[in-house]
This record gives sequence, structure tokens and C-alpha cells, in this order.
Amino acid sequence: MKKVRLSVYLDPDVMQALASYAARRGQSRSLIAEAAIASFLSPDAAERQEAAVTKRLDQMDRRMLRTERDVGITVELLALFVRFWLTSTPALPEPAQAAARAQGDKRYDGFMEALGKRLAKGPNVRQEIPEDHPRAGDL
Repeated sequence: MKKVRLSVYLDPDVMQALASYAARRGQSRSLIAEAAIASFLSPDAAERQEAAVTKRLDQMDRRMLRTERDVGITVELLALFVRFWLTSTPALPEPAQAAARAQGDKRYDGFMEALGKRLAKGPNVRQEIPEDHPRAGDL
């Protein structure tokens, strides 16, 4: 099929981008411009774009659901720990509190070291909980 000549005026920046892209691809500027115009005028271009956006939104939705689940697990874990700690730890007499603080600082440092090692090599607690584990409100 015979091609029809078209002359267009482009901004220098657009022309430079076209020339650079064509050189990287090893194609003529005319071929790149023709493909771009055909894609722009294609009736299914909007549908392809919508499908790409929909796919990306679905991925973001799944990530947000996982984040919501993880935050829920974290809140429940913290609440259970605090409840257990408050009900099982008796108050210390005043003279023993300084020694307990020192021991607590030492244990905290050990805890942070263990946490750092676990995070570095995995798996983490979230990975140990099945994805399909029912929520408390769903039971």
C-alpha cells in the first residue's frame, strides 16, 4: 500500500525525544511517529489503558487488604501481651524497683537484638499466620 506524506510541526523538545527514541530503537522517525499516531487513534487504546489501570488498582487493593490484616494482627498481639503482662506481673516494692529497671533494660537490649536477627533472616510472625485465618468478628 502506498503511504501518504504528512508534514507536521513539532516542538523542539518533542522532536528531540522522537529522534532519540528512534535512534535507540534503530527505526526511522517516520515509523515511530506512525506507530504513535495509530496507537493514539486506535479504538481499543482506551480499553487497554483502562485494563492496565484496573489491574494496578486490584494490586493496590490486595496490598491494602494485607496491610489492614497485618495491622489488625499487630493490634491484637499487642493487646493480648499487655493484658497478660498486667495480670501476671505483680507490683514491685520500692527498694526492688531500681534493680528491676536495670534488669528490664538488659532484657530489652536482648529482645531488640533477637528482633533484629529475626527480621534479618525471617520468617516473620505475619508469615506464620495463614492468609485465610478467620478474623474474630467473622467467627
